[in-house]
Amino acid sequence: MTLALRDLQASFAAHLDGEERPDLASAVTDSRRLAIHCHHIVRSLAAALAVTYPTVQALVGDGYFRQTAEAFVKRNLPAQPVLAEYGADFPDFLEMQKAVHGLAYLADVARLDWALNTAFYSSRGECLTTSDLAGLPPEQLAARVLVLVAGTAVLQSRFPLDLIWATSQPDATEDKVDIAQGPVHLLVLARAEDAGFIRLGEGEAAFVAAVAGGRSLEAAAGAGLLAESSFDPAACFARLLGSAIFAASQH
Repeated sequence: MTLALRDLQASFAAHLDGEERPDLASAVTDSRRLAIHCHHIVRSLAAALAVTYPTVQALVGDGYFRQTAEAFVKRNLPAQPVLAEYGADFPDFLEMQKAVHGLAYLADVARLDWALNTAFYSSRGECLTTSDLAGLPPEQLAARVLVLVAGTAVLQSRFPLDLIWATSQPDATEDKVDIAQGPVHLLVLARAEDAGFIRLGEGEAAFVAAVAGGRSLEAAAGAGLLAESSFDPAACFARLLGSAIFAASQH
């Protein structure tokens, strides 16, 4: 049986997704080639996940990570060709596997890895600076609605993700973390050469969330004060402005 190229590609994709495809089997003279190719695809995608989720791999070890990643791949094939954009659902998959790996914080660590990956590959463009706001009357500044640069995200976890991440790095000097040191709010952001994160207070996290939701600086300040009575809006704004998380083009 001869399949048109388009039909052959569709059949092969369905086969990789676990469907029984007799038409493909009859079109391929050596079924072993299909098995080899499927195995190669799974291993390659699992390797791509290891690049995206290095902290998760460091925590569970190479063998367990490969096994878990391959199980994920078999259920979640890429919908697009850019491997850096593949694996967004892996944290949720790890959440469902919690009874197996026994690490309650692993899914949140994966979310941090994914946020760092997203920030790294984002094109953030020009960032807002203090000079852009020079001379702006206070009432106009308070009414401004700012836009976060691409790749910026706030993660909330009941675990100390920043400490877990730090102890998982190759050059780490500490190898134990007191889980009770959570919860944390982390601001993940793109930087000139890479991506990173900073820890936020309750008020700061509420402020950033309000800005991300399209609220004015005045409203964001109110949200920060509501979340934390000791919140200092001016100090928070200065810190975030210095971290270059606001886009230069504003409305």
